[in-house]
Amino acid sequence: QVQLVESGGGLVQAGGSLRLSCAASGSFFSIKAMGWYRQPPGKQRELVAFITSGGTTNYADSVKGRFTISRDNAKNTVYLQMNNLKPEDTAVYYCKEEVLGSWGQGTQVTVSS
Repeated sequence: QVQLVESGGGLVQAGGSLRLSCAASGSFFSIKAMGWYRQPPGKQRELVAFITSGGTTNYADSVKGRFTISRDNAKNTVYLQMNNLKPEDTAVYYCKEEVLGSWGQGTQVTVSS
């Protein structure tokens, strides 16, 4: 089982930036696809961004051009750089290891208008 710990959330004004980190324990991180998801208040969890073991990325249309997912295999960490944040980006953000389906505990991102 993989343990995932997210960090970097917080309160930011619209137009601001945050960088989320997800540190993974366990072996073989470099060959695992990783995803960032979010769950806005009262809504279902949705995929935000995805990165394969080879570095190929995919994004939800709502965040394209604003968010960037990346990974540092030497640190067993995946990042989500979020720029030009909007109030509708407010949510709990989770990372997920896509092979075994392990989730982190989530980190709150709140964007004020």
